[in-house]
Amino acid sequence: MADGIFELIVIGGGAAGFYGAITAAESGAGKVLILEKGPEVLTKVRISGGGRCNVTHDCYDPRELVQSYPRGMKNLMGPFHRFQPADTITWFEEHGVELKVESDGRMFPTTDSSQTIIDCLTDAARRHGVAYRTRCGATQVNLREEGFEIETTTGEIFKAPRLLIATGGIRSGDASKPVEDLGHSLSTAVPSLFTFKIGDMRLHDLQGVSVPNAQVKIGTLETAGPLLITHWGLSGPAILKASAWGARELAEKDYRFKVEVNWTGSETAESVADVFAKHRRDHGIWKVMKRSLFEGVTKRLWQRMCETAKITDDTTWATITKNQSTALAGELVKATYQVDGKSLNKEEFVTCGGVSLDEIQLKTMGSKQVPGLYFAGEVLDIDGVTGGFNFQAAWTTGRLAGLAIAESLSS
Repeated sequence: MADGIFELIVIGGGAAGFYGAITAAESGAGKVLILEKGPEVLTKVRISGGGRCNVTHDCYDPRELVQSYPRGMKNLMGPFHRFQPADTITWFEEHGVELKVESDGRMFPTTDSSQTIIDCLTDAARRHGVAYRTRCGATQVNLREEGFEIETTTGEIFKAPRLLIATGGIRSGDASKPVEDLGHSLSTAVPSLFTFKIGDMRLHDLQGVSVPNAQVKIGTLETAGPLLITHWGLSGPAILKASAWGARELAEKDYRFKVEVNWTGSETAESVADVFAKHRRDHGIWKVMKRSLFEGVTKRLWQRMCETAKITDDTTWATITKNQSTALAGELVKATYQVDGKSLNKEEFVTCGGVSLDEIQLKTMGSKQVPGLYFAGEVLDIDGVTGGFNFQAAWTTGRLAGLAIAESLSS
């Protein structure tokens, strides 16, 4: 086979691209090349989970699994019946990587190092003859009679009868251009999985304080989960879920909106009032600021709420006023903050938007419009909440595309 000519070319050296390429090669696809515009491959794998790589999630019922995908929920039911977290775990175990489950369902390699996953994927690619080129982005994709012709930033031209586009989030022109070159439509890309910038003095100097299960409301949107105060505002799974489910709505608001927080998670103003009344009866001499009455609400956070409610150091449960009691209850279960911008979740980022799933054969991830063209990963209009769901979508779509590509080349 002449240089520059392959059976399959993959544009994008991320998780979906690598897994699709490996699957195709393992299944007999022949000569496979991955083109990556950046200086290294698998960069999101490296930074995911604070450098530990959140490979997937401990969830094996496709009906439950799809509930974690704001975009792609209905469409992923079939793909997850074909390849889901249990299959991901098996594949990595068969390739020498053992995964562990943490209390929140996230799954990581037992080494707690993303390098383990990178080494696994690059070794598997090498064993099956998959080549990859870095600093070699696709500048133009042309459809020819014999297949696809890809012009690159290095000036080289590569050709193949099958093309897998796995360029990741489409916010950059480099990521979206191959898709547009081949006539596919893209839904508008906006960020997902971001944290909230809040300048409210009620959160000042409380960075690092967290609660295990808060409830967050933005209009009619409600999420729940751990919540973390940072030096710039609010973060944690409850916030990241809200940013994912509200990605388009919050972008339309230019990331300026009000968020309501119930720091207790499940208490109501009425149930809090009952707790306060009991303490007035049974512990009237106790000082209000002395201790938090609600599990998960730390002493630092409780004292700040008391200060906001104008409760002083010497206020006891017997002397607390109705106004102070009402204000404290409000801070606990219905604290409202003004959000004025967003930040990335550490170095991670996910994009809402991509190739319309109406244009994809979901059994194969193949294009309905262009024979021989396939898609995998975040370039599709699929994105999940935090917790390993986006990687699972990458493994699933990459797997289905790789199998379909190998089968089409052998027929």
